[in-house]
Amino acid sequence: MSPTRHSHGSTAGRVIALVADIMAAILGLWILMYLLDANRANDLVQFIHDAARWLAGWSHDLFTFDEAWARVVAGYGLAAVVYLLVGHALAGRLRRY
Repeated sequence: MSPTRHSHGSTAGRVIALVADIMAAILGLWILMYLLDANRANDLVQFIHDAARWLAGWSHDLFTFDEAWARVVAGYGLAAVVYLLVGHALAGRLRRY
């Protein structure tokens, strides 16, 4: 294996891990903002909410807890964990090649 090929896999792995981390951070930040009752009229809060809603579109309202905060934590938290696990697993595979 050439050093150039290995460094490309390593770079791609780092980029994928970074993207997964950013996605999970956005989801985690929304969970925190929701639990702390952040002002939804604020532009930053609205941006984070919109981004998190898009990222967790597949897991949003997946759970039907009675409490809204539990649905937010479970739905958005599941998406964050999946992005971290899949992103870092994929990055690890790329770094090996």
